Amino acid sequence: MIIQFIINGIVMGAIYSLVALGYALVYNTTKIFHIAYSVLYMFAPYMMFTFYKTLQFPFLLSFLFSIILTMILSLLIEFIVYRPLDKKKSSLNVIMISSIGVMIIIINTIAIFYGNETKVINSDISDSVSFYNIIITYPQIYQFTLSVIIIAIFFLILKYSRFGIKTRSMRDDVVLCKIFGMDIYKTRTIIFAISAMFAAIAGVLIAYDVGMDPYVGMPMLLNAVVALIIGGIGRFEAPILGGFIIGLLQALTVWIFSTKWQDAITFLILIIFLLTRPQGILGERKRI
Repeated sequence: MIIQFIINGIVMGAIYSLVALGYALVYNTTKIFHIAYSVLYMFAPYMMFTFYKTLQFPFLLSFLFSIILTMILSLLIEFIVYRPLDKKKSSLNVIMISSIGVMIIIINTIAIFYGNETKVINSDISDSVSFYNIIITYPQIYQFTLSVIIIAIFFLILKYSRFGIKTRSMRDDVVLCKIFGMDIYKTRTIIFAISAMFAAIAGVLIAYDVGMDPYVGMPMLLNAVVALIIGGIGRFEAPILGGFIIGLLQALTVWIFSTKWQDAITFLILIIFLLTRPQGILGERKRI
C-alpha cells in the first residue's frame, strides 16, 4: 500500500517541480514575488476547456492553443504591469501588491464567464496500468513523463545556450548585466514566456485528471514557493528537489493521516527550514 502512495507522491512531485521551476525562473532573475503566476496555472485549463470541450477542437491543438494564450497572458502582465513599474524604479513591495491585484482581476473574470463550480475536461474514467496492487493511471504517466522531459530540456538549454548564460547572469547580478550592455528586458520577455509555459502545461495535465475551478492556482503557487524555499533560493535545481520532497511528504501524510493534513505538514516543513536552514538544502548562507 505504501508503494502506491510513494508513486503518487513522485508523480505529484514532478508537477510541483515543473511549476516551482517556472516560478523560480522569474523570481531568481527579477526578484519579483510573482503572485499572478498562480492565475497562469489556472488560466490554461480554462482555455483548454474552451477549445476542447466547447469548440470541439482536437486535443493536441487545444493543448497548444491553451499554452500559447497563457504565454501571451504572462507577457501582458510583464509588459503592462511589471515592466512599467520596474522602469519607474518601484519597490518590489509595490510590484508584489500589483501582482496581487492582477491575480484578483483575472480570477474574478474567469469566475464571471465560467462560474465558480468545478469544470471537468475529461469526464471519462481514465485507463490505467497495474502491477500487483499498484495502479498508475494514464494521466499520471503523462504528468510524470512530460514534466521530467520538459525539466531535462530546460536544464540543457540553461547550460549550453546563450539564453541560459544570460539567465544565469541575471540571477547572479542584474546591475552588472546592464553595465555590460545586456538587453535585460529582452531576456525577461523570454523568461516570462517560458515560466508561463511550465505553469500552463502543469495546469492542463492536472485539470485533465481532476478538473479545475477559478481558485486552484493559489494552493499550487504556495506549494511551488515552499519547494523553492526548502530547495534553496537562487538555484534553479532547488525547486526540483523541493518539489519532489513536498510531493512525497504529502503522499505519506495522506497514507498516515488524511488529505486534510497535507497543507499543515507542508508548512510545518517550511517553518522548520526557515528556523534551522533558511538558505534551503542546496542554498549557501550569505553575509547580511
